[in-house]
Amino acid sequence: MRKQLGKDEKEDLNVQILSAFGIADFITKKQHAELVDENGVKRINVDGTMTFVYVNGVLIPTLQFLLKRQILPMIPIDMGAVKFITSGADVMRPGIVSFTEELKKDQIVCVVDKMHNKPLAVGMMLLSGEDALKTTSGKTIKNLHWIGDVIWKL
Repeated sequence: MRKQLGKDEKEDLNVQILSAFGIADFITKKQHAELVDENGVKRINVDGTMTFVYVNGVLIPTLQFLLKRQILPMIPIDMGAVKFITSGADVMRPGIVSFTEELKKDQIVCVVDKMHNKPLAVGMMLLSGEDALKTTSGKTIKNLHWIGDVIWKL
């Protein structure tokens, strides 16, 4: 199913994007925006580019979009964790190189490799940054979208 978004729907989406990512007026009146629901994946295309996707009802930017424009806090991981993250594993605390205590629980973040700062995955913080700094083990970021997953292959 493909549905072109009207003026009101674009405004509603802009409100969601502002609330979640702090970007005002992301989709302009002149841009073509559509909601595509295929193969169980609900996504937003802007001017023909898959920009956002809904994962478990949560709006997140796609990795393809993040390669062009980084809008999320970046969490660098150790190079040894890369193969696990790009296979869909959640991010464990020992693999994280650094992050700030300002991060909030349930905040959407971009997982990057520490050498090149290339986006590898989009995830949701399972702990606040402050709590995560106090721990040395366990899951810290829930992996929602990674290189090679169904969304990436679209």
